[in-house]
Amino acid sequence: MKMLYDAAIIGGGPAGYSAAIYCARFGLTTLLFQGDTVGGQMSQAVKIENYPGIACTDGVSLARLMQEQARASGAEIVSRRVLFTHLTENVKLLTTKDAEYEARAVILATGASAKRLGIEREERMIGRGISYCAACDGALFRGRAVAVVGGGRSAASEALCLAQYASEVHLLFRRTEMRITARERSALTENGKITLHPGAAVTRLIGEERLSGAEYQQHGKAHQLALDGLFVAIGRAPETGPVKEQLASDDKGYLLTDERCMTAVPGVFAAGDVRHKNVRQIVTAAGDGAAAAFSLAEYLQAQ
Repeated sequence: MKMLYDAAIIGGGPAGYSAAIYCARFGLTTLLFQGDTVGGQMSQAVKIENYPGIACTDGVSLARLMQEQARASGAEIVSRRVLFTHLTENVKLLTTKDAEYEARAVILATGASAKRLGIEREERMIGRGISYCAACDGALFRGRAVAVVGGGRSAASEALCLAQYASEVHLLFRRTEMRITARERSALTENGKITLHPGAAVTRLIGEERLSGAEYQQHGKAHQLALDGLFVAIGRAPETGPVKEQLASDDKGYLLTDERCMTAVPGVFAAGDVRHKNVRQIVTAAGDGAAAAFSLAEYLQAQ
């Protein structure tokens, strides 16, 4: 017979591990689906210097610590990806490639992934000059030349953040104008470190072991920039595949919850980057996981 778990958590990032730690410590039978990669997006970080209590580490090491703590707390962890779910009944059904699982409540901590440029060697250069988060990695490029790719508010924010650290910031975007407010445009143009490159599209990454530059097309001509870092800010996509049709989301696909991480479906909670929120950092994802676990425990107690 199938085991009926109290809590099933989908996602092996900081939100998922935090939720598993708290659920297990509450005495709930807890199952965590961590997927193919320990740590999710966090595992791509080469250096982490903004997680409280740990002066400096890397994403894989921090993920391993979280995983070990979740397991030591009593959570069962499986390296399987949930492909389908049925969440609307009292007992939630989760299906992987080779098995089905049942749980009384579910926490979705599947995260979000940064959209890629889709050019050769991009994946290889992640953590070696390519980044998707200035708040996470900007301080690593103090006094160095960097570029931001993107034409929206996120790209403008990334460029302004990087200008606090870098010696020069190049902002490359395909359109003739960025999709930003007048105030944001003024902030960019008045910052002496930032250079705007309208009509520019990155076509090639330069460097062997680490990024050393980028080639881009602008008005039909090829140009090169010597760079230490390239920050991609062309959007993010929440990982909602197994639950997309069952839960309400905003116009960008992020799951809607209240401040307690509860969705509109009873017994279903969302934590971390997959839900609609303003700040997406490792520490805020971990906080979401704890909040979702508290809400889940209260839900089960009420049942």
